[in-house]
Amino acid sequence: MSSENGRPEREPAQADAAPAGDPAGGEQLALIRETVREAKKPRAKPRTWRGAELAADRPVARVLVDKGLIHLDQFFDYAVPEAMDAEARPGARVRVRFGARVAKGRREGGELHNGFIVERRAESDYRGPLAPIAQVLSPEPVLGPELLALCRAVADRYAGTLADVVQLAVPPRRARPEAEPLSEPLPPPAPPEPGSWSRYPTGPAYLDAVRRGERPRAVWTALPGPHWPQELARAAVAALAAGRGALIVVPDGRTAARVDAALTALLGDGRHTLLTADAGPEVRYRRWLAVSRGSVRAVVGTRAAMFAPVRDLGLVAIWDDGDASHSEQHAPQPHAREVLLLRAAHEKAAFLLGGHGCTVEAAQLVETGWALPLAADRAQVRAAAPMIRTVGDGDQARDEAARAARLPTLAWQAVREGLKSGPVLVQVPRRGYVPRLACERCREPARCRHCAGPLEARGGDGELHCGWCGRETRDWHCGECGGFRLRAQIVGARRTAEELGRAFPAVPVRTSGRDHILDTVPDGPALIVSTPGAEPVAEAGYAAALLLDGWALLTRPDLRAGEEALRRWLGAAALVRGQEAGGTVVVVAEPTLRPVQALVRWDPAGHAVRELADRAELGFPPVSRMAAVAGPPEAVADLIEVAELPGDAEVLGPVELPVTEAGRPRRTGDPPPGERWERALLRVRPGNGAALAAALKTAQAARLARREGAPVRIRIDPPDIG
Repeated sequence: MSSENGRPEREPAQADAAPAGDPAGGEQLALIRETVREAKKPRAKPRTWRGAELAADRPVARVLVDKGLIHLDQFFDYAVPEAMDAEARPGARVRVRFGARVAKGRREGGELHNGFIVERRAESDYRGPLAPIAQVLSPEPVLGPELLALCRAVADRYAGTLADVVQLAVPPRRARPEAEPLSEPLPPPAPPEPGSWSRYPTGPAYLDAVRRGERPRAVWTALPGPHWPQELARAAVAALAAGRGALIVVPDGRTAARVDAALTALLGDGRHTLLTADAGPEVRYRRWLAVSRGSVRAVVGTRAAMFAPVRDLGLVAIWDDGDASHSEQHAPQPHAREVLLLRAAHEKAAFLLGGHGCTVEAAQLVETGWALPLAADRAQVRAAAPMIRTVGDGDQARDEAARAARLPTLAWQAVREGLKSGPVLVQVPRRGYVPRLACERCREPARCRHCAGPLEARGGDGELHCGWCGRETRDWHCGECGGFRLRAQIVGARRTAEELGRAFPAVPVRTSGRDHILDTVPDGPALIVSTPGAEPVAEAGYAAALLLDGWALLTRPDLRAGEEALRRWLGAAALVRGQEAGGTVVVVAEPTLRPVQALVRWDPAGHAVRELADRAELGFPPVSRMAAVAGPPEAVADLIEVAELPGDAEVLGPVELPVTEAGRPRRTGDPPPGERWERALLRVRPGNGAALAAALKTAQAARLARREGAPVRIRIDPPDIG
């Protein structure tokens, strides 16, 4: 008799008595008796393996195999040889043969896969012979019970596999850090002073509640200025003072470095660690191990740090949750905010969501009462925020082309005045020189002759290059009207810097963008041209800021276009000196639009509340739970038909997705080049989100197990549904 190696765990049946008067009661009782008879049969005990004795105590290891197929999302049992008994502990990394068959004591076939031991047991639910663990890679218990439970919860919420989530949560092994001795944690520090938290009416009370080990939950609208890293650090120190751990997740390494410096100033060295990709694999694993072993109780990091195994977690905090960097791009694509919400609930920790802006998800946390608002009063906001100016009717009367001009007179005046006292920030939505070109006569986009990609002007030499294949194009002419002249659809940061350099020849002009990001700039007259999110910090704050090309942010085909534009504007304006110090911000956008008005009033929470009301009226997330299903048309239709969706599920679409052209750089979620894909949106009420995820996961697993049709991509709570 032969059997597959590593059979799945089987859940015991629940024997409930049949209700009185049930016509099917006889069938249920027969099923119960059969279940009882099966339960009384002796379970198989592991046998020796080719002369090798198995462990005397709990010789069965339940293993999570690192094979992220959704229809294999379960644990598998393996035998533990006696030689591996001491090292094969729960949480350890192992190598096992998967897909092998065991016949007459011999192993046949099967490939070696990595895995994690999740449990040691005395017996297996599987009655056949078990294959042994092939190798213990490391006895270090890197997948503890709390981290395993968190990964399971995230996988269930996002219709993903446990193995995929564990891959995100546990970094790859490095042998050298594991061999280093364990260091003892330092004693708790003294409670922090409120410091700049005193600017918020409930700020000191929040810190005090964290210090007492309580679980306050707050959505914090941070005041503009340079104090927010110190305020995050003080919240973490309050959790450490209570003898508990703290975790702070921020969008990028530059932001993490600012919070890291603030924590070092408050705590000194050795009490916290920084988890970012910039550290390198070995350094990062060494720091992660220090957290896992309990040597360090506070963590600051980017997206991957949301799974950091902090002992006795007392505070989870996330900064700027609207930043796209918080959304993981690898399956099942969890969002850091949602993972921290799960951790706060499961690990009974305080929660702090902060930022200069406010997302609709944050507004919903306040609206439902799950969290309380933490904000300054209006007088404090007016004192800290710069003056916000728009191109209004008065400016149009003096300058008829003010609203149509990219740099109206008001903007030039703000630059001239600002340069008298310090640096001036210029935010441009696009990088490069002239990122997009079109025919001057008919406005048809200019395309490459080779791959039909968009043509760009990368410098002032007039040469045209394709944005997809990189080929140079000469003697271009429009295929629609035959025109030979081009115009700029969008002007990039480099072209803007060139124009400003000619207008202010005595002033240095510096750029900050994806290719080269500046961290700080000195406090002297200079023009800093930056793309959103790459703005450097001025030592004493910027004297003025220009927010150009607002239409490029506001007209994006995205449900979050207004929210995202306001978030980026607030992030830049928060770097400008306060109104009392003469700070001025000019936004070049239609002044009557809701995001522009929210910026003028510095009221991100009010804007988010109104956006939430609009979402509720339309039934869009986060008021509803939604899933996006994308793939070949037949596969999408089959999955929706097979899935046992909740009763209130509403299917929107499907709609055809744009075909990815050959040579074009693919983004996450794009279909393979040349393939025709469709996307359907499934919407349910918030209480049925878990049922929707479970139904889609079960249907996907069943289709893959039967090998019926092409797989489809499932994304729960897609960030872009515009």
